[in-house]
Amino acid sequence: MERDSFFGYERVTAAAKSSKVKDVFDSVADQYDLMNDLMSLGMHRLWKRFAVEILDSNPSQIVLDLAAGTADLARFIDKRASGLARIVVCDINAAMLKIGRDRSIDTAVTSNIDYIQGSAEAIPLKSNSIDRVIIGFGLRNVTKRTTALAEMYRVLRPGGRLVVLEFSSIKAPFFAKLYDLYSFRVLPLLGGVVTGHAESYRYLAESIRVHPDQDALKYMMSEVGFERVRYNNVMAGVVAIHIGHKS
Repeated sequence: MERDSFFGYERVTAAAKSSKVKDVFDSVADQYDLMNDLMSLGMHRLWKRFAVEILDSNPSQIVLDLAAGTADLARFIDKRASGLARIVVCDINAAMLKIGRDRSIDTAVTSNIDYIQGSAEAIPLKSNSIDRVIIGFGLRNVTKRTTALAEMYRVLRPGGRLVVLEFSSIKAPFFAKLYDLYSFRVLPLLGGVVTGHAESYRYLAESIRVHPDQDALKYMMSEVGFERVRYNNVMAGVVAIHIGHKS
């Protein structure tokens, strides 16, 4: 059971974390996709496409894009399915959800995506109603990760699959030092210039460091019921993609 909540390196109450995370994403929503491109040199798009391939959904299935942000994962899923995918986009942040819906409309992705505002810790969907769940770079912002994973398990149908795409623990020491330098020196500066909110990007860097590493997250997924849990490291662990199944 998770007893402590952390907002970056700061220990806070659960209610305080939820409020602070909301403030972060409210502050960066308009420039969120641009900052993702700048921060990752565009690589986040490749990571997301890889995760969508691992999700391996088909048009007969219902896919939940959880903590969806601006819904770019949903649009990747839609493109892979030639516009035939059935997708539910869910995010707790109204500002991010609105931007995601607007961008989907701008790209003519409209009829097959439903948008709902809700928390990953209390997903507003029926049990055993979803075939695939994907959460991209959202789990580390959840206050009670074990609760959220249990909710993902609950809404999945038997035979369903969960894919978690998240920043993780780098396994190459020299690369890890360079990454720390980039994360804590360059990233907040870049965020401050582009969005005017350097502190929001300092939080994002810190949130990666306090997120469970690859094996810890694998264990957490197994503990809530997922089977055949495994993960793929990308770029020596900068990103990890975890996969779990519901029998």
